[in-house]
Amino acid sequence: MISPGMMISERYEIIDKVGSGGMADVYKAKCHRLNRYVAIKILKQEYSNDAKFVTKFRGEAQSVAGLSHPNIVNVYDVGDDNGLYYIVMELVEGITLKKFIEKKGKLDVKEAVGIGIQIAQGMEAAHDNHIIHRDIKPQNIIISKEGKVKVTDFGIAKAATSNTITSNAMGSVHYISPEQARGGYSDEKSDIYSLGVTMYEMLSGKVPFEGESTVTVALAHIQEDAPLLDTMGQDIPRSLSKIVQKCMQKKPDMRYMSAAALISDLKRALAEPDGSYVIYMADNVDSSPTIMISDAELGDIKKEAGRVVPETVREEEKLDEDAIDPKLERILKVCSVAVAIIIIVVILLIVGKVSGWWGEGKNKDKVDTTPVPTATGEALPTSGVSASMADVPDITGHSLEEAEKMLDDVNLKWKLEPVESDEDANKVIDQKPKAGDQVEEYTIITIYYSQGKTNITIPNLVNYTVESAMTELESLGLAVSGKTEVYSDSVEAGKVCGTDPVVGSAVGKGSAVNILVSKGPENKMAKVPNIVGKTEQVALERLAERGLKGKKVNYIYSDKYENGVVVNQSVARDTEVEVGTVIDYAVSLGPKEDPVETEAPPTPEPTEDVSYVYIGSVTISGNPFDFPEDSGKITLVLMQDGDKKTVWDGVLGYDDFPKKFEIEGWSENNGTVTLYRDDEATGNSYNVEFKRTRE
Repeated sequence: MISPGMMISERYEIIDKVGSGGMADVYKAKCHRLNRYVAIKILKQEYSNDAKFVTKFRGEAQSVAGLSHPNIVNVYDVGDDNGLYYIVMELVEGITLKKFIEKKGKLDVKEAVGIGIQIAQGMEAAHDNHIIHRDIKPQNIIISKEGKVKVTDFGIAKAATSNTITSNAMGSVHYISPEQARGGYSDEKSDIYSLGVTMYEMLSGKVPFEGESTVTVALAHIQEDAPLLDTMGQDIPRSLSKIVQKCMQKKPDMRYMSAAALISDLKRALAEPDGSYVIYMADNVDSSPTIMISDAELGDIKKEAGRVVPETVREEEKLDEDAIDPKLERILKVCSVAVAIIIIVVILLIVGKVSGWWGEGKNKDKVDTTPVPTATGEALPTSGVSASMADVPDITGHSLEEAEKMLDDVNLKWKLEPVESDEDANKVIDQKPKAGDQVEEYTIITIYYSQGKTNITIPNLVNYTVESAMTELESLGLAVSGKTEVYSDSVEAGKVCGTDPVVGSAVGKGSAVNILVSKGPENKMAKVPNIVGKTEQVALERLAERGLKGKKVNYIYSDKYENGVVVNQSVARDTEVEVGTVIDYAVSLGPKEDPVETEAPPTPEPTEDVSYVYIGSVTISGNPFDFPEDSGKITLVLMQDGDKKTVWDGVLGYDDFPKKFEIEGWSENNGTVTLYRDDEATGNSYNVEFKRTRE
């Protein structure tokens, strides 16, 4: 079991778990060899036992490790330790592009183009090294606190595609290219399509294709055209709309041929927003009747496509603008017939299952509900007849809060659509799909609810700080009636876990809203960390991170542990105890030395009574805030000689950093300062050296 304090390969010390998904868990760790913090992604056990997958996974990660680009999250190391297979990556502190879009609703043109250019630059560097991402999406884009855009998980998607899941299920279906949705060959232009979808979401605030299931969305990518961006908002230039449209062409050859070409047009879009320079391949077909392909190029095509190509030079006939290659046309016809047959079989199976044609059988309850893992460790519900099904409840006539709970109870998701109605506000007046329909679990149910005569909607404030939630509500013209503490298994203590009325409720201006604040899990237990072999300061920090306390009971001479290192603890590691439990420990005095006779030191001369203070300083270079408009309470806590105290407390903003702080300690021993933002630890600690000076 992986826990804070654990060492991997005698080099990486696990600090904290920062993420989890279907394929892997991600931890913040410290590399003791290079004295830096890193992110370490550890494969889950079910994938670690698959030798073929592990081989592919390591091979792809090692190939990406050769990449070095400011817009790509660097891979530092790949290895294994007693069956734990891991990848060590650059630790980027910031937020994902997905959360950034959710926070802002949609991005302005210059901001979206700037982010798009940086993503494309990272893609270009990878493509130049023959590495395809295959899962470009906002969840895989990180915006650092310094504003740098970085793409993560390059190359890892390929390992997942080849060994664990099919191409049409890999990754988030909202960003998948048509060729991936069909299960076909994907290349650099597949990444360009996914970047086009990502830019579409940045500019419009929503993905181009929505659906009630993953299959519906995948088919939309193959068959439907997304609404043009310049028809959705007057602030989106025609040129930029055409750039995104070109990225999202169904045929790969109609898209940009390279990330470099896309970057060129994006830069031009900023200077010439109304220009007509975006050209489609159909408008610019080479009139040459033949294309000569060299033997070397044929070898590359074999290697990339993974199929046999005749060892002769080919001639390709000149194509009409709208013509289709006869060979491709035959393939499409065969695929269409196959898809039609599959759809008919699926319909028969579902109807037969519902009608009882196939009987109950011995395995009627053994429905495969295994989530399909994505390349980033996320999980999406599977689709098809093997997925778990749910009956859509009748939520019409219920309140919004009742409807959301009814859908939660049967593992269905929802999205809210307010409509003008004479019905009471927040009353469900329609739903889609209809009540009684059988759908896959996690299908999105559209709730049409009355907005009454009001126009203010309660926002989603989950995981906000209380202060931020109050500010958000007050900015909407709502009043905060109070705060109620409730237990929550999913939201950490002190953060907002809900509101009353619930999110999405339509209320009038000046309405009172009660904020629900998490008290953490009702049964609050913590696992005791291993503190033996740690310095006393680190041991106390490890205990404090789990909500536990430490008490030094004595000192012991030890030949094994150096002076100041913990030699034992009263409760064994990984033991579950209540939060607040005191853990006793002893500290080493180092090896016991034989007494040596020495002359008595001379008696010091009397001196005047002088008082001393111990002063140090620390400069916080990394900005604890994400955006220029952010501000909040900043607290610095000093840990020195086993004691802890607050040495600075006040309100600062984004523009106040970098900032230097003067700190007073207890002695000349080094200490550690931990930075808190709005009473939450940011994970940033700084060493401080103290010097004695006269008071």
